[in-house]
Amino acid sequence: MQKTIELSREDERILRDAKTKMEDIGWAMMGLNKFGNKIEDGLNLLPKKQQEWLQQLSYKVLHGVVKSNLFSMKNHTKKTLPWNKTYKALVTSSGALGGAFGATAFAVDLGVTTKLMMRSIMDIARSEGEDLSQLDTQLACLQVFALGGKSKHDDGLETGYYASRIAVSSGVKGGTKALEGLLRGSANPLLQFIATVASRFSIQVSEKFVAQAVPVLGAAGGASINLAFMSHFQRMAQAHFAIRRLERVYGAPAIEAAYHSL
Repeated sequence: MQKTIELSREDERILRDAKTKMEDIGWAMMGLNKFGNKIEDGLNLLPKKQQEWLQQLSYKVLHGVVKSNLFSMKNHTKKTLPWNKTYKALVTSSGALGGAFGATAFAVDLGVTTKLMMRSIMDIARSEGEDLSQLDTQLACLQVFALGGKSKHDDGLETGYYASRIAVSSGVKGGTKALEGLLRGSANPLLQFIATVASRFSIQVSEKFVAQAVPVLGAAGGASINLAFMSHFQRMAQAHFAIRRLERVYGAPAIEAAYHSL
């Protein structure tokens, strides 16, 4: 049984705030819930072939993002504030173009948006003292895309924060060689990790796809969807890496116990 520890008042506030961010989410794009019924109906009507395409697209996009972003983002020893507003502005511009051209531009828009979201996630990780050169940190960045998938379309998946972390990260071994192997197409454990994350990320991707297909939204709607998408994953990243920072101070088991006790 994990021994109870006493967090400082500030650290308890940080943990409580992180838990609120993790759990106080409904639909992934919270700011667009007035379109909720249309989106819910659209998700139910998506043909199986289209659902499979969205799943495959989610995997393809995440795979490409890992290869490009994780190896190009520079690590700094000095902690700096994350550029959240800058990344929000960039994805808003991409969403406006995607919304103007509708579903036909969806794959391109998703690729650009996800790449920028990963950059923002890594920026947040670095601001919380993470070393971006470490495999564990890089996997933790990718893991953010599997968080916050609380949806009735996600009934078969564990959605609690710690349950999601365990489910996604189990079986990934090999240290930095796993990431190096990804470039050569030989990192099977890492590819499985990406596939597991993609299965969860595709829930939000499907919601985004259906929302952008609503004719009344157009360019302004596409921009709003991307802004909400970025805001959602920035919240997940802020909570995730704040918890990991506390784990480095108090120990992972102690923080997990404190998280569940709140």
